[in-house]
Amino acid sequence: MKNYLYYLGCAGVLALTLSLTACSSDDNDDNGDNGGSKTTYVWSLDNGLKACNYCTFGTDGSEDVNGTVIGNGDQEFVFKGNQQLKKGTYQLKGWVYVADGATLTIDPGTIIKGDKATKAALIVEPGGKLIAKGTADAPIVFTSAQAKGNRKPGDWGGVILCGKAPNNNGVLNQQIEGGPRTKHGGTDAADNSGVLEYVRIEFAGYPFQTDKEINGLTFGSVGSGTTIDHIQVSYSNDDSFEWFGGTVNCKYLIAFRGWDDDFDTDNGFSGNVQFGLSVRDPRIADASRSNGFESDNNASGTQAEPYTSATFSNITFIGPKAVASDFANTADYVNGGSVKPNNGSSLGLFQTAMHLRRNTRLNVYNSVAVGWPIGLILDNEKGDTQGNAANGLMKLNNDYFIGMDVTGSDFNKIYEDALYNYETKTTDATKKSFTSTWLATQATDHVLSDWTGLISAAMPYLPTTSAPWLNGASFNGLSNWFTQVSYCGAFGTTNDWATGWTNFDPQNADY
Repeated sequence: MKNYLYYLGCAGVLALTLSLTACSSDDNDDNGDNGGSKTTYVWSLDNGLKACNYCTFGTDGSEDVNGTVIGNGDQEFVFKGNQQLKKGTYQLKGWVYVADGATLTIDPGTIIKGDKATKAALIVEPGGKLIAKGTADAPIVFTSAQAKGNRKPGDWGGVILCGKAPNNNGVLNQQIEGGPRTKHGGTDAADNSGVLEYVRIEFAGYPFQTDKEINGLTFGSVGSGTTIDHIQVSYSNDDSFEWFGGTVNCKYLIAFRGWDDDFDTDNGFSGNVQFGLSVRDPRIADASRSNGFESDNNASGTQAEPYTSATFSNITFIGPKAVASDFANTADYVNGGSVKPNNGSSLGLFQTAMHLRRNTRLNVYNSVAVGWPIGLILDNEKGDTQGNAANGLMKLNNDYFIGMDVTGSDFNKIYEDALYNYETKTTDATKKSFTSTWLATQATDHVLSDWTGLISAAMPYLPTTSAPWLNGASFNGLSNWFTQVSYCGAFGTTNDWATGWTNFDPQNADY
């Protein structure tokens, strides 16, 4: 990692770190950022890390408000100002924290390339804001700095948003996953961490330790005042999207060819998500077993409140069987293919479209899952997820499970539709699993054996006019935040909201 030469005129602050006295440097040239006046870089320390009111630098490490490097070159750097990145191409270096009170605004059409050597990541801390408002014609792209054709999952860190909404670990008491210093959580359900619209995040998830990665897009106690829509996360080296607590609402999300889970919910996430698509790479799955949904109340499955009780509607899961006709859920087949990163991340097998466990109360409406080894697991190893289902504390309504090897199973890594005994850790093959038995009692849910002719060959996430889920969606009991449509799944036959701003071949994109 490049050593950054800290501004020599600020040497006094290094000698007097306990005083936290700031010092500054003036550029001699007007750079156009503030109406013709000089730009002043004001430096300070933040818990031992260098902090500044500007976050852009020249390629030589010099202070430059029009520079194309985000971060000062240190592994961790704190941004404490209010800065707008004009449309262009930038390199993100190290872990750049957008601190409490700071706002980073990114113009539409901007490309930000994450540096591999410094495991670059952008972390918005509670009270900070990221305004990344792209457009359908000019999305904002966070991607790998590696050359076209050489990009792999985990080439850089990822994007993390943290806020002051509730989680079930307490106020500023939950450490964000992936390594950065940030703790999150509070009491403001309407907290605002900014705007992400028409944004792509590609090849994120660098493991700072073996099997410990940042997700593509991580939410830590993000509040409902935050705007999240039209986000595509591709080739993440961990989960594509993960929510730790919070109340944020999201629409139009795409998880494309991620490593582990597509949509992971934990620690009391209680927001709403509508219109989501996941498409798997049949050669990529995690050692922990990859799922479409993975949902926990918390790691121990306790009754901690607020419960993980988010509501998802209109989600489409395109599993590995639906992507590759020769798919085999074996280590020989699931080998990483051409994008195996060789960065220590462990490969494993595919598991289920929905793994609901550890006392979750997740709700799933109007959704379609196609071509997974297992459709649904209600896992009672920790907590009482099965009791939550039986007592109506979680709901699956108007959902389709299509072309699964096993419709329902009861336990992680057991691919059997047999009743599981958690005390003896054995299955009774003479009885159906609790999961499939319960699912059969849900009159609005559907199990189909084959998707042939139901999904477009040209756009293999769109339904054909023969798809039975084009009618019958219901929003009874849901808030008016949800857009009421007639169809289940993410798309009808005429509303491809993924057109224009997405990229399903980021490996070969010219950035």
